[in-house]
Amino acid sequence: MTGIPFGSRILVAAGIFVLAACGSDKGDRIASGTGIGAAAGAVVGAVTGLTVLEGALIGAGAGAIIGGVTDEDTVDFGDPIWAEGDRPANKAAVSRVQAGLAKLGYHFGPVDGILGTQTRLAIEDYQRDHALLVDGRPSLQLAQHIENNL
Repeated sequence: MTGIPFGSRILVAAGIFVLAACGSDKGDRIASGTGIGAAAGAVVGAVTGLTVLEGALIGAGAGAIIGGVTDEDTVDFGDPIWAEGDRPANKAAVSRVQAGLAKLGYHFGPVDGILGTQTRLAIEDYQRDHALLVDGRPSLQLAQHIENNL
């Protein structure tokens, strides 16, 4: 990283560290760190003595490493955009939704952060009763909606 001002290196490293925190599992965190690091590195490469490719490669490597050594307890920005469909849901969001649904009488299972059949059915019932999109998926937005109705 010669030729890059020290302040810029610190700023890029801090940005990659913070933004490499997407995902509940190590694979998601490595993937998001790699992508974000490559993008940040490309920008640094474009405005310094490095080429865009050199900056992207250095940033991707740094982002992947940082994503691999962090965990949800260090920094957590929730699940990345690609964590849709049948991927595991964010445990914090599921727990909040379960707790709120239990207080409203929709959920009768444990508040354990696990998205099982009972939780999906309770979410769908709540969504249906409140004219929301019925998809059975927990989210922080749904948790906030539920908490506003407590």
